[in-house]
Amino acid sequence: MAAYLIAQIEVLDPAGFEEYRSQVPALFKKHGARLLVRGGEVETIEGEWDPGRLLVWEFPSKEDITRLFESEEYAPLHALRKRSANTIVSIVKGV
Repeated sequence: MAAYLIAQIEVLDPAGFEEYRSQVPALFKKHGARLLVRGGEVETIEGEWDPGRLLVWEFPSKEDITRLFESEEYAPLHALRKRSANTIVSIVKGV
């Protein structure tokens, strides 16, 4: 069952984040991911929510996301992201 990685990102170090951003798509795609949403204008139509920069990746399964995030291959990129941005990252299972 598909699962979605949703990330809300506040970039603190544009150069560092650009280094992260330039490497992530190929690695995520290697793990079966497909980018569905990157940036763009978010229009909140009810309640209060201003996510800023928002990304949504579709993966084949929740387990694929977990494997990626726990991999040695992603570890240096994860550290780079943590240094260059404040992020909230969530996994949502598809139906």
